[in-house]
Amino acid sequence: MDCPRYDGRIQVFHSAVSTFFAPSDLSGVGGMKREHIRMSPKWRNRHARKDCVFVITDPNIPGMRGMDIGQVLTFFFSFRLRCQYYPCAVIRWFNRIDDAPDEDTGMWVVSPSSDGNHAHYAVIHVEAIFHSAHLIPVYGTEPLPSSIQSYHVLDIFNLFYVNKYADHHAFEIAW
Repeated sequence: MDCPRYDGRIQVFHSAVSTFFAPSDLSGVGGMKREHIRMSPKWRNRHARKDCVFVITDPNIPGMRGMDIGQVLTFFFSFRLRCQYYPCAVIRWFNRIDDAPDEDTGMWVVSPSSDGNHAHYAVIHVEAIFHSAHLIPVYGTEPLPSSIQSYHVLDIFNLFYVNKYADHHAFEIAW
């Protein structure tokens, strides 16, 4: 209710490019790296693709302790208000389960954030998005039904590993 009324035009995009500094990447120019982060309503004319991302929530704390995980739901929408341009994204938050990575895997464990029975969503500035994140479900002991598809995973599992082994950039981020 504290936000100003807005009657203007809103633009929606289905991908963005993240540019970040990766000093260990010898193939980049001066350590700079680029990657595409996507939220496509129909990926390859089939299901939606909603990438997960590392979001900087405290720039003063290094590594995963200064970041959270979010799943991009609308990426990104932008608007102008009082001559200022605002590129934003709507994300679904994931909470870290512990203050340290899992002892057995070395990976952080996260779960979808909720307020009661409702998922926790937020509108963030795209500059808070640092890098894509790869989540691996924490599987139980029972086999999964054959009807489960890869695009269902983020909606049906309750725990995920933040895969720091996805690439060397994620390895440097999620320590």
